[in-house]
Amino acid sequence: MDQDLSYYFFNYPFQNGFITFTIGILFILSVYHFLLYFQNKDKLYLLYSGYTFFIILSQLNHVSSGFIYELFVPIQVVTNYPTIATEIYFFLYVLFAFRFLNMKQELNTWYTWSMRALYLIMAYCVVNFIWYLFTGDISTLSQGYFVFTIPMTMYGIVMYIPFFKLKNSLKYYMIAGSFILLVSSVVSLIYYLNLKNEGLHVEPAYSILYLGFILENIIFSLGLGKKQKLILEDRDAAKNKLILQLKENEKLRNKIQEQLENELEKLNKEAEIEKLHTLKMKYDKELAELKVSALRSQMNPHFIFNSLNSIKRYIIDNEKEHAVFYLNKFSKLIRKILASTTEKETSLTEELETMTLYINIENIRFNNSIDFKLDYDDTLNLSAIKLPSLITQPFLENAVWHGLSLKKEDRQLRMEVKKASDSQFQIDIIDNGVGRKKSQALKKNKLLKRESLGIKLSEERLKHFSEKFKSSYSISFTDLYEKDKPAGTKVTIIIPFA
Repeated sequence: MDQDLSYYFFNYPFQNGFITFTIGILFILSVYHFLLYFQNKDKLYLLYSGYTFFIILSQLNHVSSGFIYELFVPIQVVTNYPTIATEIYFFLYVLFAFRFLNMKQELNTWYTWSMRALYLIMAYCVVNFIWYLFTGDISTLSQGYFVFTIPMTMYGIVMYIPFFKLKNSLKYYMIAGSFILLVSSVVSLIYYLNLKNEGLHVEPAYSILYLGFILENIIFSLGLGKKQKLILEDRDAAKNKLILQLKENEKLRNKIQEQLENELEKLNKEAEIEKLHTLKMKYDKELAELKVSALRSQMNPHFIFNSLNSIKRYIIDNEKEHAVFYLNKFSKLIRKILASTTEKETSLTEELETMTLYINIENIRFNNSIDFKLDYDDTLNLSAIKLPSLITQPFLENAVWHGLSLKKEDRQLRMEVKKASDSQFQIDIIDNGVGRKKSQALKKNKLLKRESLGIKLSEERLKHFSEKFKSSYSISFTDLYEKDKPAGTKVTIIIPFA
């Protein structure tokens, strides 16, 4: 009796419901990871969802009823072109594997050659389909598919070589799942051809394939869960490190504040009201500069590491001229930043040169897609005008990362300097990004939120800087629109100079 059940289970997957069971599992995985994509904004989930989705489409021609069949029956490619769905899920599988294991970053040379080989296989499949459209011969697709399985199998075997070279622990999930799928696919295909040549029904071959699908996707789902866990652990570690650094900065700030308060209390008994007022101004200004130093201690390492990684990418890609060019700019920018930490004020000339260098370095990470322009009034004596050092950096950083980074193309950033009055000059920072409303909405959806203090600290520094002038300062934000749609942000900073 048990032998009859196992025989029936293995030899009649279309009749005993095994195919429905397999498609049901894949459908749940596809929908679940599609929803995860919208939650995490990670294309890895979208690729995996597409991979399981096209596996379903490749097998639905063997089903004639049920919820999933009725859901997808309007898509004619389901019943007419199952081999095309098979080819597509193979391509999506490769893209998913490379992204899952960070192949582009870990083994860039392997990744480049593997993608070129994949494009050749894709090109063959496209040409085969176009040939079918011209001839109308359905056997063209079947024969082309069997030819496709040869480079597909060879490609799958060769792909294991870089997998074993990776130090990433996630590779074992991909190796195990891929090996199971490769073996079940090849064995299923050989078994299918033997049964067909002998004139027997081919359903048993599909049982092998379905078992491979189920086991492979269970392993891949566990791997995705492991990857998400590692990401969360890295975020927690970074967050704890930041908290520890903030606590150390807070202790330092409290210590200096306590020393200043003691000094203030001592002078309060000995000095006149005017001296007390002068000391209070010094106290507030030093506290403001201390906050800036604390912010730099967090910002500079992050910016430096990202810049070095960007330059490292040029070195890896053997783009020596670009690497040397940006390394020179980077070293010059670091010298200026270090110099600014010892000088509370700088000339307008130095500020504009430093900010131009800063944008050039940041632009590396956007493949130089940001069109940055600097315009200034020739009547202004830029070298004689003083302002707080690096005062415009937080506004440029906001424009880049909260406005332009969220756009895919046509990134424009302008910095304009002109005379506002006889005793004031004006700096306008204009970007054509997504606008403040959309940026804030996207920020709320992020799992890890970090509030920047750069704008607030810049305002405090301008406040103390302006106390020695008769004219005052101002900072204003203007939302730009084009045909009632957000078209960027304009920041206007007015600074006194006389």
